[in-house]
Amino acid sequence: MKKIVQAFAVAACALAVVGVARAQDTVAGKWKSQFDSQIGQQNYTFEFKVDGTNVTGTATGERQMGTNTVAITEGKITKDGVFFVEPLKLQDNDIRIEYSGKVSGDELKLHRKVGDFAEYDIVAKRVKAGDAASSETKPETNAPPPKP
Repeated sequence: MKKIVQAFAVAACALAVVGVARAQDTVAGKWKSQFDSQIGQQNYTFEFKVDGTNVTGTATGERQMGTNTVAITEGKITKDGVFFVEPLKLQDNDIRIEYSGKVSGDELKLHRKVGDFAEYDIVAKRVKAGDAASSETKPETNAPPPKP
């Protein structure tokens, strides 16, 4: 009986590690999201790096008031999903934005809690290698004429 319990414990640990490993593989990389909020349209780019169960990276938000990039804090992966915090400074106010979510294919479905002000469900889409290259090298269509 003792050997059965030990075998079951080993199998459970192995499955937990496999679940975390799959989350690492799927969350790492670049993701983009666009959503409406109380302060208007927001465009976000998340770049995640994964080391074991720790998640680091950046969150870049573009909104009417400007663009800002912050380091992601408190990032972690569990069998239940991914969790991280975006510490935002907005007009001399420190705002804690908490995210929790799950990867589903090329979508990262996130619940976004902005301090005690608002909560949103948003979806970020994975930026694939070909998409990143094409968006970074846009051809100039209205280039100024060369100087004589």
